Amino acid sequence: MAFNHLPAGAHDALSPLSFQPVTHSVPMAENHRSGRTRTDTASRPSPGTILDRLAGGPDRAARITHTEHLPPRTGRHAVWPHEIREEVLAAIRAHGIEHPWAHQARVAQHALDGESVVVATGTASGKSLAYLVPVLSALLDGAEAPNGRGATALYLAPTKALAADQHRAVRELAGPLGTKVRPAVYDGDTPVEEREWVRQYANYVLTNPDMLHRGILPSHPRWSSFLRALRYVVIDECHTYRGVFGSHVAQVLRRLRRLCARYGSSPVFLLASATAAEPAAAARRLTGLPVTEVADDASPRGELLFALWEPPLTELQGEKGAPVRRTATAETADLLTSLTLQGVRSVAFVRSRRGAELISVITQERLAEKDRSLAGRVAAYRGGYLPEERRALERALHSGKLLGLAATTALELGVDVSGLDAVVICGYPGTRASLWQQAGRAGRTGQGALAILVARDDPLDTFLVHHPEALFDRPVESTVLDPDNPYVLAPHLCAAAAELPLTAEDLALFGPATGDLMPQLEAAGLLRRRARAWHWTRRERAADLADIRGGDGRPVQVVETGTGRLLGTVDAGAAHTSVHEGAVHLHQGLTYLVRELDLEASVALVERSDPPYTTVARDTTAISVLSTDAEIPWGDGRLCFGSVEVTNQVVSYLRRRLITGEVLGESKLDLPPRTLRTRAVWWTVTEDQLDSARITPEILGGALHAAEHASIGMLPLFATCDRWDIGGVSVPLHPDTLLPTVFVYDGHPGGAGFAERAFHTAREWLRATREAIASCECEAGCPSCIQSPKCGNGNEPLHKRGAVRLLTELLRGAPEKDLTPPTGGAPAEPGPTKAAGGLPPGQEGRNDLAEPGRETAENHPAESPGTAGSEPAEPAPGRAGGGAPVPGRESGSGTLPAPGPRTSEG
Repeated sequence: MAFNHLPAGAHDALSPLSFQPVTHSVPMAENHRSGRTRTDTASRPSPGTILDRLAGGPDRAARITHTEHLPPRTGRHAVWPHEIREEVLAAIRAHGIEHPWAHQARVAQHALDGESVVVATGTASGKSLAYLVPVLSALLDGAEAPNGRGATALYLAPTKALAADQHRAVRELAGPLGTKVRPAVYDGDTPVEEREWVRQYANYVLTNPDMLHRGILPSHPRWSSFLRALRYVVIDECHTYRGVFGSHVAQVLRRLRRLCARYGSSPVFLLASATAAEPAAAARRLTGLPVTEVADDASPRGELLFALWEPPLTELQGEKGAPVRRTATAETADLLTSLTLQGVRSVAFVRSRRGAELISVITQERLAEKDRSLAGRVAAYRGGYLPEERRALERALHSGKLLGLAATTALELGVDVSGLDAVVICGYPGTRASLWQQAGRAGRTGQGALAILVARDDPLDTFLVHHPEALFDRPVESTVLDPDNPYVLAPHLCAAAAELPLTAEDLALFGPATGDLMPQLEAAGLLRRRARAWHWTRRERAADLADIRGGDGRPVQVVETGTGRLLGTVDAGAAHTSVHEGAVHLHQGLTYLVRELDLEASVALVERSDPPYTTVARDTTAISVLSTDAEIPWGDGRLCFGSVEVTNQVVSYLRRRLITGEVLGESKLDLPPRTLRTRAVWWTVTEDQLDSARITPEILGGALHAAEHASIGMLPLFATCDRWDIGGVSVPLHPDTLLPTVFVYDGHPGGAGFAERAFHTAREWLRATREAIASCECEAGCPSCIQSPKCGNGNEPLHKRGAVRLLTELLRGAPEKDLTPPTGGAPAEPGPTKAAGGLPPGQEGRNDLAEPGRETAENHPAESPGTAGSEPAEPAPGRAGGGAPVPGRESGSGTLPAPGPRTSEG
């Protein structure tokens, strides 16, 4: 496949970081870091050699379905703007950087001109330096003010790890500038005794949106001198602010802009993003400001070899006797072991916390059999660790003590992992943007690199490894966020009023939906209008109304019985499925059993154990239509988009044997139901369509259920989501439509835009769904096509051939043109979200939430034979409000009094 067929900007996602020395034993002609070379690069095996060793024979070689070669690229230089202070340029030259890449110079010039700008270039293309140069120059100017603090800058990162990494980088770069540049991290790990110094003296504060929302903005009088001098706001990895999480962050930034205006400042926003479609439009939605785009990546890049890897079929049988493949978890552990034995520095990205732990343990055991000294050079890295554990792992990674790492997306974003030779991606990460971001972690210092995508036993993964054009011929996705979602907007209006009474002039800042919400907030007794302003009326903290990462309440503390030792935390929304009584819990390679889950106290008590099984929760789901905002004919049936209410309850859990995935038993659970009001797309079929498709009443439920599972599995190809962000329900006769109906809904209160995207792309989405089912080599259905890893019904009933015939008939009536997405439809019952945990009043910023949200819950089984990634979602970034089902649970039969069985993935 030709290089120019790669998605727009995808080849840019793999260039070396201009913030680090390029490491070639023979310097490239374009290498502007004179004298900075390394002698070990030439001895490293090439990516092709590494892959050949991994393939190792016809059996393993057959697992590679496709390879893509991205050749190296030279860079294009420019000169820094003349306004940059000479001291800053001298500090940069001291790090071996003689000239900027062209895109770095452009970003700096826009920043100096007072224009907000987004730089959307590839991983390691030097985005950090692009915004740091104008920021450092401004801080030096400000240091000459009488109080030494005439200019400040705020840096926002989606994760604590990235903020800590950037702090190290800034201190190193700004070292020659002395005390004129005073960077400091301000997050939930910052000791209380240091916080006052940061507020009063730091002029470059690195934090995260959570801390800005809960700690800084509510306490803005204590930050007045900082906000009054605020010149720049840096938003790193801004493409991660999507869905409901991104919508929350957009409103937090509007609150920041409002307070800055009150203190007399108007900061310029500098945004950095991985390669994304329409980055300027996404940045405008995020900040509410005009934003200039710089997306032409001028940095050089070493070669990248990208391999698609499909595990083989085994002789084992899964649910309903379906054939199963060797798990992606086992394949990834094998690959990480082989890479470590070759001395290849590598990271394996895993979707779930438990998966990262499991791969680390398996790799260590296999290495110990070969060389005990190597076992200690592999570890796991994930969210939920205590701060000191995270920092120790980061230090070991930077020092080179660790040779291999099994990591969740906690390590995906921007953290400088220099010198990696290979990246193994265990399962498609949900979006092409995230795929290229993870692949770009390798080759950061200019040498050739290898990236391997290991397919899970899942419809989307199977489709992708056999249709590489879907990865390499398509552009990366646009960032989806909706700041006007009333479930998001309402609590931030309350928080803004608590910070400073809201006036009529403020309303336009928060968006067009604000005017309609204010009377509702008044009627609810949350705001009161006095004279010309709205005031917060409650004694509790208004900021606690919105948990911007959707934690659904206080995180559940995992405590070891007997010792009382805190092992870590689990988000409240994931507790029902991950730390229920009897659940298996993994922490740093050790296995525990949950003895008690106290939801009121937010504590799960565990004890050390080594059971020969893992656990997976089962649940039930029911869905009702609240309003239909858009409806179009689809043959004789209808395609609809609107608001729904989903009721979910975890009712039991299965115990599965570790090696084979064999079900050992099922135990009942007594947990309260949770409800979710959200947005959904649904389609109906008529009796005539069923007759044409030869769907009899006996197979109707199985055909609908199979089509639902596969369509959920394929939607991430068309929307910026993954399977765990969405859910679904299929009903042979739904009481609201009075027809056979399949629903796919957003797993977020008020919706996240995923179902709306499904409505807009329904023809292509359902066509890909049909192809994925029809092309699967199995006879009656398997995890690669219609079985779901999170089905509450135990994947019963399912009918593969019926689903193919049903979708074929449905597609005959598909509209000729793309659908116009619905507009203006408000989510059901807009209003403030339920107060979701958070801090006790007056306790500023004790936040440990700033971990990336794409990793899934740590306490569910990694893939076992017969399941396809059995990890229910930890609440994804932006699950707002309280009492909602876990996003994307594929649940059991519904409970509404409707004719016929109801099956679901939600």
